[in-house]
Formats: sequence, structure tokens, C-alpha cells
Amino acid sequence: MTGAVVVQIRSAEQVSTARRAVQARATAIGMSTLEITKFVTAASELARNVLVHGGGGTMTMHDVERDGKPGLQLDFEDGGPGIADVPQALRDGFSTANSLGLGLGGAQRLVQHFEIIPRSGAGTHVRIAQWKRR
Repeated sequence: MTGAVVVQIRSAEQVSTARRAVQARATAIGMSTLEITKFVTAASELARNVLVHGGGGTMTMHDVERDGKPGLQLDFEDGGPGIADVPQALRDGFSTANSLGLGLGGAQRLVQHFEIIPRSGAGTHVRIAQWKRR
């Protein structure tokens, strides 16, 4: 993959499109089945959050490398109200949608890199990354 791939997330179908794009790219760079499953699960949760809590947005996928190992970085961005209390949002069991979803804390545990990037004004930007282990 050269350059970034941007997936619009404005419907449940586009959440599925994002999930499939991540799975295909992670497979192409040779991640293990477990690595792919964990990364796709986290990506799916974050894409769903963009849609449900942010009113839609984007997922941008980049190839990355660390210590000679290929990986993927995903940036999820929306223009919603943002996250008022990040520590609370990362707590297990926290939900503003009365759901039993994985949540931000669960997504964080599934990936090698997780960061919530502050944005002035409104919206949320979450970055995750995973590298091939071998």
C-alpha cells in the first residue's frame, strides 16, 4: 500500500467496510491470525464509536514500520462532542450508549499502541497501531 487509505464512516455498512479494509491489509503484511483478530476487533469498536458517538467521520490507514517490522496505524476522527472525561471513558464497563460494547478501554488492551489525541474545539481523534510480532 502506498500512501494513506481513507474510509468514510457514515453508516453501519461503512463500519463493516473499514473492518474489512483493516483485515485485508493486516493479512497482506503477514500479521498472525491472533494479531489480526485483536486489531480488527479494536478497529471495529473505534469505527462504531465514530458513527454512534461522533455522528460519522473517517478512518485513515497507514503502513508503518518499527524495529524493521511492518505494521498498520489507524486514525479515527469525528466531529462530534469529543470525550469529556477520558479516564472515565477508558474505564471497563463505561458506556454512554447503554451497550455492552468493548469500549475504549477494551480497544486499548487489544493493540500495541493506543492514543487519544487532544483536539481543540470538538471531535475525537484516536490513533491505534499494531506491528507484526515476528
